[in-house]
Amino acid sequence: MPDSGFPWPIETTRLDNGLRVVVSEDRTAPAVAVNLWYDVGSRHEPDGQTGFAHLFEHLMFEGSVNVAKTEHMKLVQGAGGSLNATTNPDRTNYFETVPAEHLELALWLEADRMGGLVPALTQETLDNQRDVVKNERRQRYENVPYGDAWLRLLPLLYPPGHPYHHATIGSMADLNAADLATFQAFHRTYYAPNNAVLTVVGDAAATEVFALADKYFGAIPARESIPAAPDGRHVPRAGAPVAETVTAAVPAPRVFVAHRTHPFGTPGYDVLTVLATVLGSGRGSRLYQRLADGERLAQPDLVGAYGVDLRHAPAPLIVTATARDGVTGERLAAGVAEVVDELATVPVTAAELDRAKALLSTAWWRQMSTVDGRADILGRYATQFGDPAKAAERLPAWLAVTADQIAELAAEALRAEDRVTLTYLPEETA
Repeated sequence: MPDSGFPWPIETTRLDNGLRVVVSEDRTAPAVAVNLWYDVGSRHEPDGQTGFAHLFEHLMFEGSVNVAKTEHMKLVQGAGGSLNATTNPDRTNYFETVPAEHLELALWLEADRMGGLVPALTQETLDNQRDVVKNERRQRYENVPYGDAWLRLLPLLYPPGHPYHHATIGSMADLNAADLATFQAFHRTYYAPNNAVLTVVGDAAATEVFALADKYFGAIPARESIPAAPDGRHVPRAGAPVAETVTAAVPAPRVFVAHRTHPFGTPGYDVLTVLATVLGSGRGSRLYQRLADGERLAQPDLVGAYGVDLRHAPAPLIVTATARDGVTGERLAAGVAEVVDELATVPVTAAELDRAKALLSTAWWRQMSTVDGRADILGRYATQFGDPAKAAERLPAWLAVTADQIAELAAEALRAEDRVTLTYLPEETA
């Protein structure tokens, strides 16, 4: 297995309407992954329209001009394929993996909902999917222990008006207040060919994909003016720690410690990725060794650390731990803080660094080994960096990180005075 690079071909073109098309041919198996990245996420949402990008993740499966409600899923699954969509602060993506002979079907379906969703969107469909999102909010955030942690952390990390201040699920008040015309205008603004990247990976030649893309997407008009998202790169330092304690129906105290660091794709974030792996990935991590195995403050399978891959602002490092029986939230928070602080003063060993890089290499190649994983990566780099081939830079950048760089980043970005701490306490022990 190669140590770095991207050992598959990458070919690109741009249609006259601005749609960027990326193809990576791989004849290993008779399957193709089709992945469409739209450059719209919660960071693009104007005031009063939070949650719109996520709602459209649902609406895009509810019918378009030539495809009846729920038929998109039935057609793909009936052809032996799988499909889904996701939304995050930076983008929305829609994707299918199908047998290679059904590539044309997948492209036609995606083109029909890009160019034909608005005429087919009805008040009934909108109201129905608003209710679906409300239920999702209850099931994923409100009625699950610790489920609203991300909703609470974002406002603590990013001030009001910042594009990352609110979560993708959005405000139910905003979703309820908007009428059909407002949603139609949002779709016309952002779901345009010149605001999207179409990526196809698998058993198809680039010339075939380019011709089919032009056939099905080529007639969709470009959007003349797409509003830029607010600039989120500059966030003032708080100057003092920020803490919030929540008393809720949770089984044990849980602590989240968060720091703003560097945007995804920058050298600083590459260092953070290795740092987070050293700190909180698996039983060999510092958090596990100290808090779960050593001082026995945290439950063994409920400690971890990870960076959130936000591209357009100082992205956060999130550290979390859940207390063992008899351990208070205060003691657990102090233990987590001690381990984080030591990253700047206790050098990362060669063994820790080798282990972290091995874990990252395995995860990278695991994603690259599937056509759908590869399509998503190429779509991401084409959308966020302007060149899908830049994906080949990521793993080598992680492998080049040094222990000194980790210590420098910890001293600069993980300072106690810039720390956000969110603590959950069980109701009966609060």
